[in-house]
Amino acid sequence: MGEVDTSWLRDRFDGCLVYCLRSREHGGAFEGSSQQRCARLLAASEHYDVVDLEAEHDLVPELLERIPVTQRRISWHGTAAEHGLLHQHFDRMAAVGAGLYVLTTAVSRPEQALAPLRFLGEIGRPDVTAFGTGAAGFWSRLLAPWLGAPVVFGGLDGNDAEVPTVDQLVADYGFPRLRPLSTVYGIVGRSVLASVSPRAHNAGYRALGIPALYLPFQVEDFGGFWREVAESGLTELGLPLRAATVVAPHKESALATARTASPAADSSGSANSLVRRGKTWHADTSNSPAISRALASIDAPVSGRKAAVIGCGGAGRAAALALADCGADPVLVNRDHHRGRSVAETLGFEFIPLDEFRADGFSLLVHATPVTERVPFHMDDLADDAVVVDMVYAPGETAVSSAARERGLTVVDGWDVLLADASCQFHFMTGQHIPTEQTRALLKSGRKSPRDGSPRC
Repeated sequence: MGEVDTSWLRDRFDGCLVYCLRSREHGGAFEGSSQQRCARLLAASEHYDVVDLEAEHDLVPELLERIPVTQRRISWHGTAAEHGLLHQHFDRMAAVGAGLYVLTTAVSRPEQALAPLRFLGEIGRPDVTAFGTGAAGFWSRLLAPWLGAPVVFGGLDGNDAEVPTVDQLVADYGFPRLRPLSTVYGIVGRSVLASVSPRAHNAGYRALGIPALYLPFQVEDFGGFWREVAESGLTELGLPLRAATVVAPHKESALATARTASPAADSSGSANSLVRRGKTWHADTSNSPAISRALASIDAPVSGRKAAVIGCGGAGRAAALALADCGADPVLVNRDHHRGRSVAETLGFEFIPLDEFRADGFSLLVHATPVTERVPFHMDDLADDAVVVDMVYAPGETAVSSAARERGLTVVDGWDVLLADASCQFHFMTGQHIPTEQTRALLKSGRKSPRDGSPRC
């Protein structure tokens, strides 16, 4: 940013001002000489309340002699390979003295983010913040304040998806207040950092006085995450995982993890909810009841309709089963012929390859693929009284929902399904009912008019 006029800042913000000149090797943009760096830090100390000193560069006599201990924040930024050195690095930093200390490690798997959190618990100091960075460490920076960290970091513009915005910290997680916390819930998937589920669930916890926090866990290897974080790591931190929403591509793994499962999860061959029951896990799916609940909100009977379900993943399978239970006649449609035919035979439904699918003859269509920017099938021949259910949601209206509305068809969009799904999952997880109107307003606040974002889970 260059240099900022601190009088301008103080006119607009009455809190503590911190000056940070992050070097390129530690994820920043500063590439000047050591002399230039020293000069800028010393100049900043004349106007800012706190000056960040990087442990690798800045603990030199010229700076330490002129910047008082209480004005220093000493930071260290390492990698997961250096987890075993956290105490060693901190001892060196603490020997110098500072008002605040920050230690971060870049992690590639969520289980690696347990190390800085364990360090926080072991160090037991109110002046130390530690967490994992990167998408896989996103959850740890949110949990760290309940383990003693005095600071949580957020961005302003949302350009870095791996850092929550200040708006997210406040709206989704309730900062700066730290409510009582005894257990953790979360959403587990390959792309969950932009999910609005934390906003809905955490608002429900606050409204009902439930001492819990709902976190996004970005996970590639479900098995490793479940063993190291869900089963043991969080429990060791004193904040056990009680339940989780599971999204693509881990729904089948979720079902395999559980000891018991609901008939709906068993029938669909996947689960999007895992709830702890004693020492074991119970699997369920909210997709089926969510579809039924969303369809019940419109004045269009389902029974007797010929229905096409586009997509045979966990959501599509659950939707087909829900439609059959409501008296519709569902057909599965999928791009992958072999997978689609196999799923259809298992569930006892007819199958049509996507490249052969025509919408004429169908009066109910469920879109259950992740595609948002185009319509992945021919909609022109749908009956004029048809109902279109779009299970995917995005910041703006998806191509499927938009095309259906232009045709004048009845549309149940992804946000309608999301509200129904959140209500079902909240009840699965807590045994209580989410405040529906409050949740509807929160989800509405997350929508944008243009189609300008990637799908969210």
